[in-house]
Amino acid sequence: MGRAGFIGLGIMGKPMAKNLVKAGVELMVSDINEAVVEELVFEGAVAGSYREIGENCDVIMLILPNGAIVQDVLFGAGGVAETIKPGTVVCDMSSVTPVESNVCYNKLKEKGVAFIDSPVSGGEPGAINGTLAFMAGGDLPGYEKMLPYYEIMGSSSVLVGDSGSGSVTKLANQIIVNNTIAIVSEAFVLAAKAGADPVKVYEAIRGGLAGSAVLDAKLPLIVDRKFEPGGKISINHKDIKNVINTAHALDVPVPYSAQLFEILQTLKIHGHMNDDHGGIVQYFEALADVKVERQTEPVKK
Repeated sequence: MGRAGFIGLGIMGKPMAKNLVKAGVELMVSDINEAVVEELVFEGAVAGSYREIGENCDVIMLILPNGAIVQDVLFGAGGVAETIKPGTVVCDMSSVTPVESNVCYNKLKEKGVAFIDSPVSGGEPGAINGTLAFMAGGDLPGYEKMLPYYEIMGSSSVLVGDSGSGSVTKLANQIIVNNTIAIVSEAFVLAAKAGADPVKVYEAIRGGLAGSAVLDAKLPLIVDRKFEPGGKISINHKDIKNVINTAHALDVPVPYSAQLFEILQTLKIHGHMNDDHGGIVQYFEALADVKVERQTEPVKK
């Protein structure tokens, strides 16, 4: 592996970049937050501008808040594309729309640069532990060049298909994850309002057909009222909006996701955008005037 670039050192990007440095990757990093850049430099990375990353790196990874920022970093004034070399691979791990991914693919292809859209699943814990799942779209040679980096940052990667396929897969992932959190929330609000101990309900159903990775990941945090992100509601709000826009462009009705977006919009209005998406439960709690929380242990006599 040659020198790699990494742009975007947020909740996900920082631990991903740290894992690359710990594995011995020669890494040049950039972020608008100078403090987090300094933190990565202390770990062994080198700081660089977008132009310097374009000029000096054979593989360039990005994980940024939205597609508009991705395109500005790549193609704006002082952007990566001003100095990028033919043969470079750009891997965008942000959650964006397939249309946005295709724009990047086509613009970079004109420069002889491969573009892989490769959003991730696994949240902050997966980023820290190096167990992320990567869903990739693009050409096989670019994907193969990314494999050593995927193996450091994650536990699985799949080339789903052509450009945009990774972004489509992430949208499908977000439909399932966020709607499942909403349904889990609705179910446990019912249980709590009826007076049942939500922890006992969880223990009773988790081994059956209602059990899921989402249930196991979120219910223990919900009952302990731990809504520090993981995956912020703000990011999932953006992703579900991307789901709806993409689905409408393809004439695919998404009634559950449309309702979910209104739930997320309500949570936005009430100041919950920086909560973990397990905090979706707060919408249902407000409707029923009850909290899904761990019940006090009985006093031993």
